[in-house]
Amino acid sequence: MATESSKVVPLTCHGHSRPVTHLSFSSVGEDDQYYLISACKDNNPMLRDGITGDWIGTFVGHKGAVWQARLSADANIAATAAADFSAKVWDTHTGECLHTLTHGHIVRAVAFPIQLNPQVLATGGAEKKLRIFDLSRGGTSSASSPTSTSGSSAGANGATSAATSYEIGPDVHGGTIKSIIWNQDHNIITTACEDRKIRWWDLRSRHPIVEHAVDGNIGSCELNTLSTTTNDPGVLSVAAGKSAYFFDGGNPGVLLKKVDFKYDVASVAVNSSIGKFVTGHVNDTWAHVYDLETNEELEVQKGHHGPIWSISFSPDGKIYGTGSEDGTIKLWKACREPYGLWR
Repeated sequence: MATESSKVVPLTCHGHSRPVTHLSFSSVGEDDQYYLISACKDNNPMLRDGITGDWIGTFVGHKGAVWQARLSADANIAATAAADFSAKVWDTHTGECLHTLTHGHIVRAVAFPIQLNPQVLATGGAEKKLRIFDLSRGGTSSASSPTSTSGSSAGANGATSAATSYEIGPDVHGGTIKSIIWNQDHNIITTACEDRKIRWWDLRSRHPIVEHAVDGNIGSCELNTLSTTTNDPGVLSVAAGKSAYFFDGGNPGVLLKKVDFKYDVASVAVNSSIGKFVTGHVNDTWAHVYDLETNEELEVQKGHHGPIWSISFSPDGKIYGTGSEDGTIKLWKACREPYGLWR
C-alpha cells in the first residue's frame, strides 16, 4: 500500500550538466540545519541546503570528473575525489581550496572520520592504494588561481598540499577502490573495491580485519547512520551485481541480510529507524522503496530520466536524495509528518 510520502512531489535540484555520481549529507548542526554535497562528471561539485535543496555554491578547480564528495561532520570542510589524479579539500564557507592532494591515478573515494577533528582524510582510487592524509602537517604552496564561473560560485586557489600521508595495506586491493567508509570506531575503515571485495581495516595494525566477497560489480557502498542518535553504529549498505547487502555498522564483516533482485543494483540506502531501504537500478530510472523486514516493494518513485547512481538519507532520516545520470538531484520526503518545504 502506498504511503502518504509517495503522494508528495519531490524537490528537483538543477545545476549540474552531466551525470551525478555521488551524494552525501552532513550531520545535523545548529538549528537542526544540515547540508548536501554532490559529485558530478561536469568537474564541479556543488554544496546545497540539505533540507530545501537550495544551491549554496560550486567548488571550482577540478579538471576532471568528480567521482565522490563528502562533508566533514560539522560541514566546515568538504573533500572531493576526481579523475584529474587529485583529491581536494575545501572550505565550505569561502569556497577556498585548502589542499590539493596529488595522486598517481584517478581518485574515486574520500572519507573523513565521523567524530574526530576532520584534519585527517582517507583517499583511494585507481592506484589501488588506501591512503591516510594528515592535513594538519605540511603547508600549502599556492599555484595559479583558476577563474570562478560566477561571482557567487565558490572559487579555488589551486593550492598544492604538502600534507603527509601513509598507505594502509600495500598490494592488498586487487582493483580500483570505489568507496571508503570511516566507521563509528575511528580505528576501523571499510573499503569497497573493484575486485568485488568489501574489506574492514584496523588503522593500528594497517591490516584488514575481515573481508567479504560480493557476487557482482560494486555500485555503491555507504554507512547509513542517524546523527540524531548518539553513537549509532549504523548499517553499511552495498549495491553489488543483482543484490543489496546490509552489514552491521558496529561489527566488521557481520552480514545482517542480503536481498536479491532480477536486475543489477546501481545504488542502495537504508533507514533502519523507519524500516525501509531504497534502491536504484542500472536498467531503469526509478527509486524503489522496500520494507526492510519483508523486502516487499512499497513504492516506485518516478521522475528521473536516467539511472540513479547514488542514494543517501538525510541525517535525521526525514528525506532521501537521489543523484542520476540525467544530471539532476531529487529530494524525496520519507516521513509522514510535514517537513521542510513540504509543510
